[in-house]
Amino acid sequence: TILTHCNTGSLATAGYGTALGVIMRAKEQGKKVKVLVTETRPLLQGARLTTWELKKVGIPFILITDSMAGYFMSRGEVNCVIVGADRIAANGDTANKIGTYTLAVLAKENGIPFYVAAPTTTIDPSLFAGNEIPIEQRSPKEVSHIQGVGIAPECEAANPAFDVTPQRYITAIITEKGIMRKPYYEGIKNL
Repeated sequence: TILTHCNTGSLATAGYGTALGVIMRAKEQGKKVKVLVTETRPLLQGARLTTWELKKVGIPFILITDSMAGYFMSRGEVNCVIVGADRIAANGDTANKIGTYTLAVLAKENGIPFYVAAPTTTIDPSLFAGNEIPIEQRSPKEVSHIQGVGIAPECEAANPAFDVTPQRYITAIITEKGIMRKPYYEGIKNL
């Protein structure tokens, strides 16, 4: 079973997609594939988009809340995690949808490989490390409201759109040019 986070299929990227592209390729190669899809709060890209794409290509999946990932990992029900990336620094630190860093830490704690699938255009060699990647702060209403209905309208809410996963938690980075392993700066330098 593969766990994925956010949307990384053709709806989010050009062509085949990134993390979902890897998953679809595995199915095409005849591998038995099942996916745990995180809902991806607050905008629910996993629930709204990833599930639609997996259903369309006939890959079995189970939708889970973001906070359930540790439960499934600790029970041995996740073989690997594959996520996309919005930006990758020269050292391999990776910015992706908020919650990705948490998944990487959980995967490491449970001995589960954690892969990032992204096009080489996502790699920014001008940024040495992830702390140089700007993080978008989105509207707090995306957290305090669901479909326009206030669930906690009188509360202060924070809403960083992305977090940075340190490269030490990443097993490999998968690109259209091949698979990079540590030290990532060597592979990135040679692109």
